[in-house]
Amino acid sequence: MAVIPSKREGADQGFILFVGFIIVFAALLIFLFVVRTVHGKFSASKLIPDANVLQSLMPGQHASIAILHSDYTKIMMEDNGKSLDENIATWKKFLNNNNHALEIISDEDIEQGNHFNYELIILAGSISLSDLEIFQIKKYLNEGGSIFATSGTASYSENGKWKGWDFFSDVFGVRFSKEIGREDLSKIHTLRGGMPITASIPAGFPLRIETGYKPIAVEVLDPQTKQISFWYNYHLEDGLVTGGIKNMAGMVYGKYGAGRFMWMGFDLNSVNGINEENVHFDKLFNNCITWLQKKPVGFVKEWPSGYNAAAIIAPTLNGNINNIKNLLPILNDENVEATFFIEPYFAYEHKELVKTISGFGEIGSLVDIGYLASVNDTVNKLDDYNTQYDRLSFAKQLLSNITQKKISGFLPYYGMMDENTINAVINAGYNCILVDSLTNISTPRTIRKGNETILAISQTTKDDYEVIRNFGLTQPKYQFYTYKEDIDRVLFEGGLYLFKMHTDSQCDIKNIEVVRDVITELKEKNFWITTSEEVQRWYLVKDQLEVSTKQTGSSRVAVTISNPGDNVASKVIIRVDLNIKAENISIESEIIGRKSAAFSHQRGSEIINLLIDFLQPNESRTIYIDIDQILS
Repeated sequence: MAVIPSKREGADQGFILFVGFIIVFAALLIFLFVVRTVHGKFSASKLIPDANVLQSLMPGQHASIAILHSDYTKIMMEDNGKSLDENIATWKKFLNNNNHALEIISDEDIEQGNHFNYELIILAGSISLSDLEIFQIKKYLNEGGSIFATSGTASYSENGKWKGWDFFSDVFGVRFSKEIGREDLSKIHTLRGGMPITASIPAGFPLRIETGYKPIAVEVLDPQTKQISFWYNYHLEDGLVTGGIKNMAGMVYGKYGAGRFMWMGFDLNSVNGINEENVHFDKLFNNCITWLQKKPVGFVKEWPSGYNAAAIIAPTLNGNINNIKNLLPILNDENVEATFFIEPYFAYEHKELVKTISGFGEIGSLVDIGYLASVNDTVNKLDDYNTQYDRLSFAKQLLSNITQKKISGFLPYYGMMDENTINAVINAGYNCILVDSLTNISTPRTIRKGNETILAISQTTKDDYEVIRNFGLTQPKYQFYTYKEDIDRVLFEGGLYLFKMHTDSQCDIKNIEVVRDVITELKEKNFWITTSEEVQRWYLVKDQLEVSTKQTGSSRVAVTISNPGDNVASKVIIRVDLNIKAENISIESEIIGRKSAAFSHQRGSEIINLLIDFLQPNESRTIYIDIDQILS
């Protein structure tokens, strides 16, 4: 006998189906929300794994990076290839230390086209390549591959015959300039700042490179190729600074077809650094690999929003002190401030003048803490800690009483400092010290002692004594051209231009208009003209920020900015190299309802600038960047 369901049972089944539909629909929405959160913009087709995704899930897949061990190069080397083997071993060490899977390939592998499945090929000192290899490498680049090359790539044939620099001009877009000589055991190699390749490395940082392996300098010809560094030593070498930098590139990067390249004019084994240099070279190396693998790179922009470099005008009041009055109208007309350095006893004798100039910027202490004993003595004869501390404290108190302002900057009379100086400066309550030479880096350096910090600013530019007295440049136009060379170099590096002058020299009435010309030049080239105290405040925030980037999907990049320090960060620019040409940018915060960051981006550009208006101490914020990739 058949059982006929009651109306009640039918209603229950319908209700269950309805609830089930709601649950499935809600689960689908949650799934789509999670996918949207992780991957950003997506279409239904992106939810279906493609061949690349399936291949990445299969066990036993080969590495994405290959190092060429070139027998063609090895057989022509005087040491039977020992240096090449050592060089490749160093590459393997660097890559393995950062968990990059790699394989070693041969000349024949490239000639036979077995290299196309690798994302990146390392041409480590591969100076001898066959014509077939060159053809296959260019084809590989055209189809989207990346190469990291060092030294004189492909300058010899497979049988050791000289081929010239055609590969350099065709692929790298550069022209050979010179081989670095062995006059010195090592050569300074200066890095630019503000680039994805030099992210988190101070602008103008000098790497020491051994010359035994004959490093190479080139000149960039192709506008698509970017110069990362230069060999020119502006302290020691003759010639125009701008021309010297242009003709002496030591590293370049760019694109060839759909692919990209990185070239260094030296091998990894040539890096001859101490601890700090090794740390920054490790950052440089990893940035290169990241860029070549087309991953996003983010970093804090060196200077506040809108500026390409910075400058401090730093007059010292010594002889002919009334000449400082020649400078004040220029500062007023140009609406800029200066950092004036004054000896305490001089300030005591000219209280009214000191009060007047304190209205045109910041007052700093000029204190004698010791000197170089003689011309032939290279050992600094600085005073002991107690003497330095007493003199610094006295100067600070006296100047503060006269000006009724905080005194935060200090200039040693002879431009030198030691460990006692650092301790004395901190304990006397200063925040900033200006010295003739600390590390030859054109950006300030934060020095930490326990929980205390000071900012050290190095003198890497010519002052008026050097320009007017030593060079004998009495005509204003030649003075300006000499200063302009330093301005252009600092701008190229992205550093800080310190314009030191004296009342008995540049502030003289016959020279003073050059200062106006310099200020005009700095403004036209988008320098932040400020005081040492403002620079110290900026670095107090900038140096404590940490940035990490991660691509979470084909159209989404996550940028995390952390502030582990004790100071509020505000109006900071985070520059992100997306590593793809993008359009239709949209920004989201990780937390619903939280204000997102403002940003600037030009359609088709790979660079996006995020403006972080406010970040509390110990706060971390993740920002999602959604993009549409431009494939053409």
